[in-house]
Amino acid sequence: MPADRYHIRVTKDYLVFCCGHFITYDGDDCERLHGHNYRVAVEVDGLLDRNHYVFDFIALKHRTREIVDELDHHMLLATKNPLLPIEDAGSNWVVRYKEKFWSFPKEDCILLPIENTTTELLAKWMAGRLVEVLHAKYQFVPEVMRVEVEENVGQVAVYEWRR
Repeated sequence: MPADRYHIRVTKDYLVFCCGHFITYDGDDCERLHGHNYRVAVEVDGLLDRNHYVFDFIALKHRTREIVDELDHHMLLATKNPLLPIEDAGSNWVVRYKEKFWSFPKEDCILLPIENTTTELLAKWMAGRLVEVLHAKYQFVPEVMRVEVEENVGQVAVYEWRR
């Protein structure tokens, strides 16, 4: 096995998304509805291919941007959080927490199959989506993929996926 290892990293001014969200924490507390201007960076580790690169920077930027653009200017709702059940109310999603509830137009929401819309789980979800799309479109599966999601300056979560 070759000893040389390489990784590439993409981060651009357009790899950002602005979303609303709220999370549960400390067992049964729920924070207020708020939003962030998230920034994303992606690293891919692997061996060099026949073109002498790990993976095409341009393709990685484009695929990452597609995912980021899906999330941009939406309300993020976690479908696997038992403390925040989501109900179908026709043209709206209704989210309940104890005596409180919020009603959001469906077209303004992204339902994510995660337990909470924390930055950590957003990074994990994005990594899973990227691994799927890189395999489907390019027959490429990295050795390691890291996705960084920054929710505020100095507040960054990193998820590392390994083959």
